[in-house]
Amino acid sequence: MNREEKRSYTQNRELSWLRFNERVLNEALDDTVPLLERLKFVSIFTSNLDEFFMIRVGSLHDMALVDQEAVDKKSGMTATEQLDAIFSAVQPLIRQKDLIYQLLRRQLRPFGVSALSMEELEPPELAYIRQYFSAEIDPILSPQIVDSRHPFPHLANKVLHVGALLQEKDRQVFGVIPLPASLPEVVFLPGAELRYISAAEILLSETEHIFSGYQVAEKVLFCVTRNADITPNDESFEVDEDFRTQMRKLLRERKRLSPVRLELHQNVSPAFLRYFCQRLRLTEKEVFVTSSPMKMGYVFSLPDRLSPPLRECLTYPPFQPQPSDQITPGESVLKQALRRDLLLSYPFESMDPFLQLIREASSDPSVISIKITIYRLASRAKLVDYLCAAAENGKDVTVMIELRARFDEQNNIDWSQRLEEAGCRILYGFDAYKVHSKVCLITRMERGKVSYITQVGTGNYNEKTACQYTDLSYITADEGIGQDANTFFKNLAIGNLNGTYRHLLVAPNAMKTKLMSLIDREIAKGGDGYIFLKLNSVTDLELIDKLRQASQAGVEIRMIVRGICCLLPGVPGETEHIRITSIVGRFLEHSRIYLFGRGQEETMYISSADFMTRNMNRRVEVACPIHSQEAKRKILQLVDTQLQDNTKARELGSDGICRPLPSTGAPVDAQAVLMQTAVERANARPEPRPSRTLRQRIHRLLGR
Repeated sequence: MNREEKRSYTQNRELSWLRFNERVLNEALDDTVPLLERLKFVSIFTSNLDEFFMIRVGSLHDMALVDQEAVDKKSGMTATEQLDAIFSAVQPLIRQKDLIYQLLRRQLRPFGVSALSMEELEPPELAYIRQYFSAEIDPILSPQIVDSRHPFPHLANKVLHVGALLQEKDRQVFGVIPLPASLPEVVFLPGAELRYISAAEILLSETEHIFSGYQVAEKVLFCVTRNADITPNDESFEVDEDFRTQMRKLLRERKRLSPVRLELHQNVSPAFLRYFCQRLRLTEKEVFVTSSPMKMGYVFSLPDRLSPPLRECLTYPPFQPQPSDQITPGESVLKQALRRDLLLSYPFESMDPFLQLIREASSDPSVISIKITIYRLASRAKLVDYLCAAAENGKDVTVMIELRARFDEQNNIDWSQRLEEAGCRILYGFDAYKVHSKVCLITRMERGKVSYITQVGTGNYNEKTACQYTDLSYITADEGIGQDANTFFKNLAIGNLNGTYRHLLVAPNAMKTKLMSLIDREIAKGGDGYIFLKLNSVTDLELIDKLRQASQAGVEIRMIVRGICCLLPGVPGETEHIRITSIVGRFLEHSRIYLFGRGQEETMYISSADFMTRNMNRRVEVACPIHSQEAKRKILQLVDTQLQDNTKARELGSDGICRPLPSTGAPVDAQAVLMQTAVERANARPEPRPSRTLRQRIHRLLGR
C-alpha cells in the first residue's frame, strides 16, 4: 500500500486505543463517581497502559525490525512512525494521570484515606516503618553493584527497582535493588485512619543504609516494561513435546524479552539517563517520568479496610447480580431450558442459573455428555468443580481449554491438569488459531432420542468477571443450533476448521463471509436498510470497507464500540450515515451484538467475536442467532437503553476524537438503568414453589 492510498475514513488502531484509555482516565475526573472508584479508574488506566506497551508496542518493535518500509493500511504509517506517534501521545497522558492522582490523593485525605511520603510520617509512624524495614524488607533484599566483576543484572518485567549512582573514592558504580515480589505494594500504618506508604518509597529511603560503604550521588525508583508479545506459532517446538510444557517455556521467556519502556519516578541527571538508555538499549523517547505510582493494584483492596459508613461514601453502592426473571425459582434449570430459551444478561443478572444447569447436568441420568470451550476462568471456579463431578459420574466431558489466553496461561495450565485428573478429555485447539468461542453443549439421551441444550455467550465462563463485565448468555434447546454445536465440537476434536454450519457463524472459515452477505442484504434496501453493532473493537479493513459501502448506499448504521475503532464515522461521501458511540462506566462493556434489518426481517446474533482481523481470520469464534422472540425483546431493550445513554456515552467524531453527547433531556446512565431494571424484575418474580416432597409434608401437617 502506498501512503497516498490512506483511507479518509480510517484511523490508526494504536492511537485509537490510546484515546480509549484516555476516556478510562477521564472517568477519574467525573464528580458523580465516588472518590475511591475514581482512583480505581487511574489504576485501570495504568494497568491498561502496561499491557499496551508489553503487547502492542512490543509487536511494533518486532515489525520495525522485520520490515522498515511496511506501512499500516489504515494510516499509511510505518512501524517506526507509529512508535514515535505513540511515544508523543503517551507523554501528555502520563502528565494527566499524575495530576489526577494528586488531585484524588488530596480529596481523599479529609476522609482519613492518606497515601503518604516518608516526609509526611508522624514520629511514631516513622519508627513503625523503620522497624518494618528491618524485620520484613531488609532480610530479603538482593542489592547489587555493577562493575567489572558484577555484570549488569536482568531487570525483571514490571518489577520496581531502586537505581543509584554510588561513589567510592575515585570510582562511580551503579547500584540496583529490586523490590521483592513477596512484599505488598503498600504498607498500612497502625491507627484508626487508613494511612499507607508504598513499599518502594520505603526502599528508596533506605538506599544509603543498604549501600552503606558508598556515597549515594543520585537515586531513583524505576521500572522496566518488556516486550511480552509471544505466540506459540512464533516458536519451534519438538513435535512430541507436550503443549503444557511448551507454554511453560513461553512464560519463562516472556520475563526476559527486550525492554520497550523505562519508567522513572522523577527526573535524573543527563549522565544517569544516558546510563539507563545505554544499558537497556532504549532511546530517551522511551523513557517516561511519572510522579504517581507505577503499580496501583493495591487500590482495589482499599475499600475492604474502610468502615461501612466510609465505604458507602467512597465507593459505588453495592450491587449484587440479580436472579433472572426468566428463571422460575425452585425448579430445575435444565427442565426450564428444555421448555423455552433463556437469556442471561451479566452483571445485571446472576451467572448462577448457568452454573446450576451444569451442576444438574453433572448428575442427570439422561445427560450423556458435556462439551465446553474455555478461554478464561476465575482463580476459583465452581464450573470446574461441576465439570469434574460430571466426569466422575461417568459423563463424557470434553473441555477445549485455550492455554494461550494472554496473561492467564498459568491459570489455564493449572485448571487443565485438574480437569484431566478428574477424567475430562482435554483439547488444546490449533497451533495457529486461538479458540476464543464461548460454547457449551449438553447432550441428552431420553427414550432412545438424542436432544441438546446449547449455551453460547459473549464472555468468558469466569465467575468473577461475570460480576464486572456486561455479557450475554443464551441457553437454548433449539435442535438446529444443537446439531451445529455438536458438529462444531466434532470439528474441534479432529482439527477441522472448515466445517459447514446451518445456523452458527463460525470463524475463521465462514463468519466474515456471512457478515458481509448480511451487510449486502441491507445495502440492497438502500435507505430502508438498518445495521446495529455492539463491539469492543473494530479494525478489520474488509468489514470497515463494507460498512462504508453500506453508508454510501444510505443504510442507517448505529454502532457502540467500547475501545479501538479504526472506522471514522461522519466522513462526507464515505461514512456519513454511520454513528458511533462508546460507553465507559462502572462495568466493562464486553457483549457483542450484531443486528441486521428491522421488524420481521430482523436478524440478530450474539457473539464472542469483535470486528477485528484476528477474530475473523486467526481465532475460532462463534456467533449464535437469537430465535426466541422473548430473548430478542430483552436484547433490544438493552440496545435501546444504551443508545439513549447521554451520561457515560461519548460520540466518535470524524477526527477520531470522542466527545460527550449534548446534555439534552433527562440524564440517562444506561448501566444504572439496567441495574435498576434487573432489581425491579427480580422483585416481581413469583415466590419459589415448594418441592413436591415439601408440599406433601405441608398437606400432612394440615391434615389434608
